[in-house]
Amino acid sequence: MLTVSIHGIQLHAYIGLYPEEKVTGNNFEVDVDVTVPSRGEKLPFVDYAIVHKIVSDTFLTPGDLIETYVELVHKTVKERFPIAEKVKVTVRKLQPPLGGDVRYAQVCYEG
Repeated sequence: MLTVSIHGIQLHAYIGLYPEEKVTGNNFEVDVDVTVPSRGEKLPFVDYAIVHKIVSDTFLTPGDLIETYVELVHKTVKERFPIAEKVKVTVRKLQPPLGGDVRYAQVCYEG
């Protein structure tokens, strides 16, 4: 197996349940791991620039739940790279507005 990863993609997006999040937005960090079979002498190619664009494009649309975005990124990466045996997507909302000192809230989707 070969895993291609792109971690720490930084984004600002208008995603959240609270009205102020729709106005000010939030900062997010995204990690994506794509695992493909590595049979034979020639290793498969997973272009992490394409994975980065998938993440960036997905976060352009405002919404409510980071669960929706983690699932959309996962689905799109699997469609773009059908050879992938496993895709893991992690989305972190940095300093979520919870009235306290919280580093991040995180959702992970793997399959």
